[in-house]
Amino acid sequence: MSAVRQVFGAVQRRAFSASTRQASKVTVLGAAGGIGQPLSLLLKLNPRVSELALYDIRLAPGVAADIGHINTKSTVTGYDPTPSGLRDCLKGSEIVLIPAGVPRKPGMTRDDLFNTNASIVRDLAKAAAESAPEANILVISNPVNSTVPITAEVFKSKGVYNPRRLFGVTTLDVVRASRFISQIKGTDPANENITVVGGHSGATIVPLLSQAGYELTGEQLDEYVHRVQFGGDEVVQAKGGAGSATLSMAMAGARFAESLLKAAQGQKGVIEPTFVDSPLFKDQGCDFFASNVELGPNGVEKIHPVGKITDYEQKLLDVCLGDLQKNIQKGVDFAKQNP
Repeated sequence: MSAVRQVFGAVQRRAFSASTRQASKVTVLGAAGGIGQPLSLLLKLNPRVSELALYDIRLAPGVAADIGHINTKSTVTGYDPTPSGLRDCLKGSEIVLIPAGVPRKPGMTRDDLFNTNASIVRDLAKAAAESAPEANILVISNPVNSTVPITAEVFKSKGVYNPRRLFGVTTLDVVRASRFISQIKGTDPANENITVVGGHSGATIVPLLSQAGYELTGEQLDEYVHRVQFGGDEVVQAKGGAGSATLSMAMAGARFAESLLKAAQGQKGVIEPTFVDSPLFKDQGCDFFASNVELGPNGVEKIHPVGKITDYEQKLLDVCLGDLQKNIQKGVDFAKQNP
């Protein structure tokens, strides 16, 4: 049996064993994009998803027709880019993932994406607030440090904001931090789970190696932290301007959605890092912060503190908080000035 058939056989067996679980509608807004297509594919393979709804300004019905042929149990529907199509796509969703937006190009920072992506996320957030106010909203569109606060402000303006249901997907930072330390130490990356706190751009990304028992020093530590913080640049440059970190981000988004579904379906002790409305650093102007969060049927169940860190990590955190406060405020200001 080929490796591919083995993988799909395993997926089908899992789907059969999951068939008695509750139905879960998952929606992807931006499903035809560089992240949206592989993300939709991975969600189609997830036996916890019973209904997959895809929306984009173009090609969503085509993407749905394509992955709809895959022999797993979930139904897939692609919706037309109309107000009614968007409304129907969102209605009844348990999870809404938003990867919509323009990708980074060489030389662009996440902040360079702000004006275009801020407007896209604002408009999709409005639709979600109206048609799926009780869904878990997973924001992937960059810059996450600003697009999550924009989404929060939109939901507040509609009177339906639930801080336990809004997430910025920072899982890719943990995936990278875990992969990169395994390359240095020669360990199995699947067994690594480096805690990463802060935000989701540049210096706001703070990997806490010490909490995993690792003690890199000097130039090796500096290079590791820089690679985790700017791993996205590595991909943009390697693709020569023809794309950004779409495949790894799709995997990270699918992993986080899977964790939420596990928690919603009763599994205990599901913990993922995510950028949420957090009390940890509100006194320093950071209403949102990424740390390990325990998930449950109602979304956020418990926000874990940063915990014990080294002096080196504290310096990284201090820089993070300064930048993060500005990023968050930028999102809040945009939402208020561009309702």
